[in-house]
Amino acid sequence: MSESITIEKLVYGGDGLARLDGRVILTPFVLPRERVHVEQVDPLHARLLGVEEPSKERTEPGCPYFGTCGGCHYQHAKYDFQLQQKVTILREVMRRVGKFDAPENIRVIYGPEWHYRNRSQFHIRNGKLGYLKAGSHELVAIEQCPISSPRLNECIVVLNEMLRDRRFPQFVKELEIFTNETETQLNVLETERPVARSFFDWAAERIPGYTSGPITYHGFRVSYKSFFQVNRFLVDQLVDAAVGDAQGDSALDLYAGVGLFTWTMAQQFERVTAVESTNAAVADLVQNVPKAQALRSSVDEYLAGLPEAPAFVLADPPRSGLGKYAVRHLARLKPKQIVIVACDPATLARDMAPLLSAGYGVDEMIMIDLFPQTYHLETIARLSYR
Repeated sequence: MSESITIEKLVYGGDGLARLDGRVILTPFVLPRERVHVEQVDPLHARLLGVEEPSKERTEPGCPYFGTCGGCHYQHAKYDFQLQQKVTILREVMRRVGKFDAPENIRVIYGPEWHYRNRSQFHIRNGKLGYLKAGSHELVAIEQCPISSPRLNECIVVLNEMLRDRRFPQFVKELEIFTNETETQLNVLETERPVARSFFDWAAERIPGYTSGPITYHGFRVSYKSFFQVNRFLVDQLVDAAVGDAQGDSALDLYAGVGLFTWTMAQQFERVTAVESTNAAVADLVQNVPKAQALRSSVDEYLAGLPEAPAFVLADPPRSGLGKYAVRHLARLKPKQIVIVACDPATLARDMAPLLSAGYGVDEMIMIDLFPQTYHLETIARLSYR
């Protein structure tokens, strides 16, 4: 059944929220205050059929696959409006999940809204390459991706050509490309059986800048399976915002990865301990920041055995957040300052709430838009013990 609804607001996840007869309806690709025509697909979600009264903030998407590909959510919104909405959503999530109010002023850091991604994962189905349709395993075949870097787009063209060659192993289901715009890593993420060495030799002939080893990104060695931030324009701004002018005798970097934050911390503190659980990342970390003490350990285990913490602790956890055990130990150790770099506002709010109850206050909150055109946002929360 189709019906007309008025969108109240955007919510985390990319949808717009409306209410009809006491029911909440979530619809993608809409904007606040728009009157839209939708078709209900389940008790909570609707599919957009048309926009009856468009917002003045609506614009033409920059990608022919937008609305079908599941990668982007906000291309129909002007970019400055995207930023405003992300700050509003960040505030709402802090209040709803964490039961506290974000600071009155949230600083916003942003860069170019297109061609920013340095890493992408591509699915392969029936000789075609692309992304998955939102909420589906159905492939959306692509020939370009305007949020991906120029080198990534070159690789998309080459991979599409290789797929038409009978030498391409059709049992490969998912590939990843990571590039610094000069060197290019090709990683096979999903395959039904082992891939022959000859495929990678062929890829080395075709893919621009192909390398089988680590690549150097912003001066950091990044190996296969090591994480690095995907926005090629905002790496330095992210580090500057997170570490700031903090300095002193010692500091602790949790979920250190290849040492992105550790390197700057090592310039500003006499001693830095960097904790990371992934073998490849630890090897890169040792190479990238020899001055730091690199420890291969889970953060939970490390903090559980720590009798006292340095004054400054920085944590850049995965999307799942710090978790209750790490938070409990940080509350026990009471470092003077904690900086959390979070890619999910809901888990950030969940982690911050018990720290605030333990005596911490929020000095600053920064929204850095590492993922333009999508609902994803990065937050830096700076806490101090009161």
